[in-house]
Amino acid sequence: MRYQNVCLETLAYTLPEEVLSSDEIERRLQPLYQRLRLPEGRLELMTGIRERRMWAPGTRVSDMSVASGEKAIIGTGIDRSLMGMLVHGSVCRDQLEPATACRVHHHLGLPAKCLAFDISNACLGLLNGMVEVANRIELGQIQAGLVVGTEDSRPLLEATIAELNQRTSLTRSDIKTAVASLTIGSGSAAVLLTSRALSKSGHCIRSAVARAHTQHYRLCEGDHAGTEAGMLMQTDSEKLLEAGIETGAMTFADLLEETGWKPTDVTRSICHQVGGTHRKLMLESLKLPAENDFATFPWLGNTGSVALPSAMAIASEEGFLRAGDRVAMLGIGSGINSLMIAVDW
Repeated sequence: MRYQNVCLETLAYTLPEEVLSSDEIERRLQPLYQRLRLPEGRLELMTGIRERRMWAPGTRVSDMSVASGEKAIIGTGIDRSLMGMLVHGSVCRDQLEPATACRVHHHLGLPAKCLAFDISNACLGLLNGMVEVANRIELGQIQAGLVVGTEDSRPLLEATIAELNQRTSLTRSDIKTAVASLTIGSGSAAVLLTSRALSKSGHCIRSAVARAHTQHYRLCEGDHAGTEAGMLMQTDSEKLLEAGIETGAMTFADLLEETGWKPTDVTRSICHQVGGTHRKLMLESLKLPAENDFATFPWLGNTGSVALPSAMAIASEEGFLRAGDRVAMLGIGSGINSLMIAVDW
């Protein structure tokens, strides 16, 4: 997918105030740690994540998406009447029906002719939303569109901690599938895209490529496991890491072919924020230097679909992204799906 008329006008984010450290999670897991004689500090050592954030109990996902969307719109000064599409792309939603995008659309005061719908694709939902909006802009169907999403880690974290403490039959080998669930954090992000004619930023999307290596769909599965258990996720982290790196490398090769770039042409990269090992191996496989990559996972954890766009928003805010940079958005999610976007900053 190549674009000539699409600009990434702005990114915005909203973070929870409550901080949950990896040390605190281990304190809450003392029944498990004592029974299996697990060393303290293990969680941060394995993942590179020292803390993550959580919304207050009862927080409505759409409220945070509205907050992020409002920041994006105000930040650009774009007239709301020009918005032609709103996509809500996170895993977390208010309910199954109607689309969470409907409430966000209403509270943002977007026009009736602005399409509003949800996209769900694990950690790639917001990036998939970006491509949907970009395609509409490139075709001349709309002038601007907004992609928003909010992930709430509290239900999964609390259910996982309770399950690990209560199931006394678990062995050290058994708990490996739950480690990824303990890395999850909460956050919200928004991405506003416009046509070149409407853009003030000039951050142009050059290309997007995607791969679906769905033979690996069983490596990470999450669902509601019943009223008492709540949300639980099972992840084969080792196999997911291996297959994910392979999928990412092939997708990046596609991106280079699509853009005509070489790895050395990429001056900045933003990976999906999984953890320390994933980032190291992914960048090494793509031949991208770590100093040119921006990471938030040490203090935000893995915030799912909002991880990459929120990291990019923070990178922009902190001046990490500079005019003239060639930026690679390196998205990857369970499935395994990968979606990467090239941006001329």
